[in-house]
Amino acid sequence: MLRSKSVDRLLTWFFQRARGLGRSRDIVELAHNPPPHHPLITSDHPDPSLPVNTAPASVGNPDSQTSEFLSAASQPPSSSTPRPNRRRRLSSSPDILGPSSAGTGHIPRIARETASQNYPSRVLGRPDGRPPSPKRRRLVIMRPDGTSTENGFLDASNESLASISRKTAPNGQAATNGSSHTNGSQGPSQSSTYYGHNREEVTRILIQSLYELGYNESASLLSSESGYELETSGVATFRSAVLGGKWTEAERILIQSFRNAGSQQVDRKSPQEETLVLAEEADRNEMLFYLRQQKFLELLEARDLPAALNVLRQELTPLNFDVERLHALSSLLMCPTEVLHSQPGWDGSISSSRERLLGELSKSISPSVMIPQHRLALLLDHVKHTQINNCVYHNTADPPSLYSDHMCDRNDFPLDVIVDLTEHSDEVWYCEFSHDGSKLVTAGKDHNVLIYNTTGFSVIHRLTEHEEGVAFASWSPDDSKLITCSQDKKARVWSVESGRCLLTINHHRQPVTAAAWAADGESFVTASLDAESQLRHWSMRGQSLYTWKGGFRVQDCAISADGRRLVAADTEAKVHVYNMITYEEDYCLPLPSKPTSVAISKDSRHMLINLAEGEIQLVDMETTALVRQFKGQKQGEFVIRSTFGGAAENFVVSGSEDSKVYIWHKENGSIVETLEGHISGCVNSISWNPADPGMFASAGDDHAVRIWSREGNRSRPVGPAQRSGIPSNGVTRTSALRTTSAF
Repeated sequence: MLRSKSVDRLLTWFFQRARGLGRSRDIVELAHNPPPHHPLITSDHPDPSLPVNTAPASVGNPDSQTSEFLSAASQPPSSSTPRPNRRRRLSSSPDILGPSSAGTGHIPRIARETASQNYPSRVLGRPDGRPPSPKRRRLVIMRPDGTSTENGFLDASNESLASISRKTAPNGQAATNGSSHTNGSQGPSQSSTYYGHNREEVTRILIQSLYELGYNESASLLSSESGYELETSGVATFRSAVLGGKWTEAERILIQSFRNAGSQQVDRKSPQEETLVLAEEADRNEMLFYLRQQKFLELLEARDLPAALNVLRQELTPLNFDVERLHALSSLLMCPTEVLHSQPGWDGSISSSRERLLGELSKSISPSVMIPQHRLALLLDHVKHTQINNCVYHNTADPPSLYSDHMCDRNDFPLDVIVDLTEHSDEVWYCEFSHDGSKLVTAGKDHNVLIYNTTGFSVIHRLTEHEEGVAFASWSPDDSKLITCSQDKKARVWSVESGRCLLTINHHRQPVTAAAWAADGESFVTASLDAESQLRHWSMRGQSLYTWKGGFRVQDCAISADGRRLVAADTEAKVHVYNMITYEEDYCLPLPSKPTSVAISKDSRHMLINLAEGEIQLVDMETTALVRQFKGQKQGEFVIRSTFGGAAENFVVSGSEDSKVYIWHKENGSIVETLEGHISGCVNSISWNPADPGMFASAGDDHAVRIWSREGNRSRPVGPAQRSGIPSNGVTRTSALRTTSAF
């Protein structure tokens, strides 16, 4: 490179000056203490570790002088001389060097360029080719954990420093300031918690979930890296035995586990011992009963009756556990296969029933060695249910996302009357949407039954053959047939397509109050105030299949969606629950007052009982426990039919004698909305559209049926029923749907 004479003179003066300063107490250790910014110095030091030529250089050779100066700058201070405090270089020649520059050394620009040309392969630190700064190297040590990378800083623009510093190193060890993990060194021991949760529990649940998702290699890698095993060898052997139907092996492990638990002589977590760590409440006979019951049912399914009988006598009976269940199992020996499939937890599938068996047995095994099945999915379900329960207006079938908190808009809730149906000439006692949501049936005191389509709410059929008021109607499971119940003591079955009457039940001697279809749609049950024939099962040919005895009158009835149970509400403050397979009464539930209606949830788990004293009860059908009470509506004299509502039946909805519609949140019992849609009298019946969660219908004494929907869905102007706050003005009700004490 050609240099001007002025530049050469400048370099000669500079290096002479530098050697003089090297003997002065004002020297600055350039490699360790770079002074403030200098306008003529725009580049950092070269890497101090670069090899430089330390041979003396003549003043007249600028390249040689540059090498000599770089060598002097890269020499470490003597160990015998204390390192001086950081000091600023004296600006003795401001006319040449100018103001100081922070973050750079005192190598002239030309000297730095020469050094860069001599060592191009070592310049890696900056995108413009400039070498890395020693200060930049020191900052690497000071970076928060999780922000240091091989090539520089990790972009943390969206995170605070505090949040970054909480991240852990890839190997699970928390890195502290000054530690480095790039060479495999280990930091301090990792925290025992993961954001307040037990680290081992979280890791093992993740391993289980990865296996369930089919990511077996990832699950194995996580187990290896974390050091946590999903389950012990004893649990793995037991699982394999149950799912494989190796009943002798499964029983051996169970019995040995109870022996070890009693003697406490064996390490309960020893991987060499093929035993289980049992829960404190584990019952030996109960677990053996479940195993042998599965064995018995599988033999029945295969129609190996001698072997099944042997298991019943020689294996199940000696356990002396759940004698009532044992009797029920013995009755299955002579039953057809369809009765066997009606048993809880048994659908004929060997694999699925064994999975359920393992899940039941796992409740008696300590989760420290056997995590309950699908644990992460269950926890996520809890999260979703909590989100739904906290959402006051949740009315969608779509599950909430796990990515964000969920909240439904009130404007999406059916709060407006969009259609006013006034085809009836008297009180409307009942309304119900078809299962597919395409039709609506209404019935009332004027003896008429009307079927509407829900597209434009035009009348499809007007059924007029009843001689008195019609109090109830019910769609068949496939919506092809409709049964109506009247005060003329008759029940009629109609073809929905043609509107023709297919069957008339003229057996009861008192009004027919309700009816319920069996799950197959080929038979039904009628309920009546006739104490001698209060409940009767009919075929579609009009043949009586069964008559329940009891000597009481029935106000309402319902059959669960799974077809297993029949619920009947009598007029004596009791609810009777029957087995639809055996016709036996499962239990009778006393109530604080007379019930007026009963409804069963879609999952066949809960029943909703409307009481005459202005209370609605949600009852668990399995345990008979009172789950929740709903209060606020006015009721005392008339029959009001409350029901479940919403996309996932999240609401309880009921009419009221104050002409209002009340909606409660099913999970917390709070009133969500009180709607004023009817002019006067009692609101008798509510039906929520199964196909459109944003629509429901209400039927009232004001001769009207009102269709409620979301804001903005109004299809035509409504009548005066839209006005709110209008009192009933003491409307007198003379219908036979008054309480039935007169009969």
